[in-house]
Amino acid sequence: MDWFNTYGLTIIIIIMIPNIIFAIREKNIESKYHNKFIETIEQIGRFGSMFLMIFNISFLEYGYWFSNAKSIYMILIGVLALAYCLTWILYFQKATLSKAMALAIIPTLIFLFSGIILLHVLLIITAILFGIGHLTITYYNNV
Repeated sequence: MDWFNTYGLTIIIIIMIPNIIFAIREKNIESKYHNKFIETIEQIGRFGSMFLMIFNISFLEYGYWFSNAKSIYMILIGVLALAYCLTWILYFQKATLSKAMALAIIPTLIFLFSGIILLHVLLIITAILFGIGHLTITYYNNV
């Protein structure tokens, strides 16, 4: 496995596009939920997961661990990225708690399944941290 994951970079770019559009459209939006610990966990998980999706490091990374894993990885992560973008389209039409939660769950699954399929322990850990933080913040910002 090379040190650079082109497919991982592509997925990160794809899932960042609607986030950038949202940030441009909603310049004045502020988080209603403030918990430094949860916010820190989310940011460590977010940036750690994005970094580990793009850059393969040898520490606690074992590569694809079953036959056809690369194909399953590419299909599953691609379908999740597509679902994420489609959910953003629906969210832009009408924001709801269920859509907001889906937008928190899907990237968590992208990071988590990538870590599991690649048998990448650090990515699994950062995905879990991201999920805990992102799901908590998203929920409390939307209730």
